[in-house]
Amino acid sequence: MTAAIFAAERGAGVLLLEHMEQIGKKILVTGNGKCNYTNRMQEVSHYRGDEPAFVMSAFAQFGLEQTLAFFEELGIYPKEKNGYFYPASEQASSVLEVMKMRLQRLGVTIHCGVGIRSIEKTDGSFCFDTKSGCYFGKNCILATGGYAAKKTGSDGSGFIYAKKFGHHLSEPVPALVQLVAKPPFEKEMAGVRTAANVKLFADGVLLHQDTGEVQLTDYGISGIPVFQVSRFAAKALAAGKEVCAYLDFFPTADETALTRILKNRFYQSGIGKSAKEALVGLFADKLSGVFLKRSQIAWDMPAERVTDAQLAELNLKIRQFEVKIARTNKFDAAQVTAGGILTKELNDKSMESRLVPGLFFAGEMIDIDGECGGYNLQWAWSSGAVAGCAAAERAGKECKKR
Repeated sequence: MTAAIFAAERGAGVLLLEHMEQIGKKILVTGNGKCNYTNRMQEVSHYRGDEPAFVMSAFAQFGLEQTLAFFEELGIYPKEKNGYFYPASEQASSVLEVMKMRLQRLGVTIHCGVGIRSIEKTDGSFCFDTKSGCYFGKNCILATGGYAAKKTGSDGSGFIYAKKFGHHLSEPVPALVQLVAKPPFEKEMAGVRTAANVKLFADGVLLHQDTGEVQLTDYGISGIPVFQVSRFAAKALAAGKEVCAYLDFFPTADETALTRILKNRFYQSGIGKSAKEALVGLFADKLSGVFLKRSQIAWDMPAERVTDAQLAELNLKIRQFEVKIARTNKFDAAQVTAGGILTKELNDKSMESRLVPGLFFAGEMIDIDGECGGYNLQWAWSSGAVAGCAAAERAGKECKKR
């Protein structure tokens, strides 16, 4: 949609083909329906891919300030929360609606429910063979999304078209997604939400870490910190590596501080209490039981009889809670796809294919994904704006040649 708007604003005739019954369905589910459409912090470190710095040229042309101005001009008044930007209405539908209004005002032709069978380039034009007939265009912008959230229209079909044009992919995997634990995993922790630091290792090497609210489920781990490390887990698992997450359930203090707290609770204020009772008020009951079990400390053992060695083991289980990872959840549960068209095959200043002149890409199709927090939408807006402008410029030059 962004690419269509920017191309049309520059005088290009634009046809938008959508295989779903309506455009922009994915926007409606972003930010839990509130659409966190960008973030004030836009360092390269917030983006992932084989070549994360690929984003910089697009951001230099259409970055944070241009995004805020663009949407405000469309009618979206920004509401900022700790650097996260939402529409003042806090409705993702507002963002979709103003974009649809702009498309209509620009005279962009939109065909929904179009099932594309193939895309080919012959005699300098692209032919789109669909269930409802053939369409032709001098340029083609593929912004079909990846595999994540298929119900919104992202079914991976764009990758099929791209590969037929000779493009190569960094293997697409689910990202911003839950992690499924290998058994044994204590299902009794399900439902607990608590602050924790999550460190992700593959074959013993630390890949990434993040801190925030972790959600424990009956199959594994979830929550924003888990989402932030999940693309690294998915890539490592796809490479056949052993993946393990270590959770620190006391991330606000160091190991010495926790040792002091535990000794006070067990040896001083814990007199007359059981080991389980000594942890009441420090951790959720479900967690305390699992910590004791992993430390081989009986729940009903008198707190003052727990040895220093056992307390040291309990400290370790709290600070380095091991979760062996079997897999990520599937694409249907993922917020975004990691992987996609290799950036080395694209011009970073235009998003145009280096293999096929007139073929452009935008958004999730490209091997760029971002953290939670509006980064994937910022990449969609930026790459779409750049692709739309470049395609319109190219179309104009071709018209002059004729």
